[in-house]
Amino acid sequence: MKRKIFLITLLVFATAFSFSQTPTAAELLKRIDENEIYSTIEYEGEIIIEYQGRRYVKTMKAWARGNTHSFVEFTNPEDRGTKYLKRDGRLYVYSPDTEGVMLISGHMLKESMMGSDMSYEDTLNNETLSSRYDPVITGSEVVNGQDSWVLELKAKKKTESYPSRKLWIDKTNGDLLHYELFALSGVKLKEYTLLKVEVIGGRRFPVEGEMRDLMRKNSKTTFVMRNVTLDKPIADSVFSQRNLER
Repeated sequence: MKRKIFLITLLVFATAFSFSQTPTAAELLKRIDENEIYSTIEYEGEIIIEYQGRRYVKTMKAWARGNTHSFVEFTNPEDRGTKYLKRDGRLYVYSPDTEGVMLISGHMLKESMMGSDMSYEDTLNNETLSSRYDPVITGSEVVNGQDSWVLELKAKKKTESYPSRKLWIDKTNGDLLHYELFALSGVKLKEYTLLKVEVIGGRRFPVEGEMRDLMRKNSKTTFVMRNVTLDKPIADSVFSQRNLER
């Protein structure tokens, strides 16, 4: 079984669980990681971008298998035909305007993806949080009326895009209610809030969430997932260069 979806990867952090006693930080983080374990995912999505008083709505279809293969095709009129392929740690984009494929790399990875509050780099992390961060429980707080554990993460390597993170995890059902991403200086860069959860395949699955890039004024992006299907076989051809250029 593998993990990770593409584009909405920063939203898939919830699972149903309970503890008979106070969990350790490692146990909490492991539970967060384990919810991303599934062989495949297929869904229809909507990205609602609100930026400096303007609102943009983008729709898409997406497929992913494991933690290395993902394919997204945008269907809204302005972006129809734009496609993204993530394969073996590389991200490619096809533009119908130029009818060409481009590898997104280097400084481009830090740029906004489709004008949203998420960067291209945010979509490429393949490893579990447990393998990349050391966790510490720093207390408990009430978030959106829910009693939650507060978990702080410190990066194990200097190459992490976000050297530290802070997570709020619902004590009752394990939902990741909120998280914040920080720079090495301690400046908060981004924050995410869970908006809606559905039970899919016997697990609590986040289908709507809001991301804010705090370096952008008056900006937020809402991600919505519909018709989510888990663990259904997906053909190899979906994740091919040919499909990207078709």
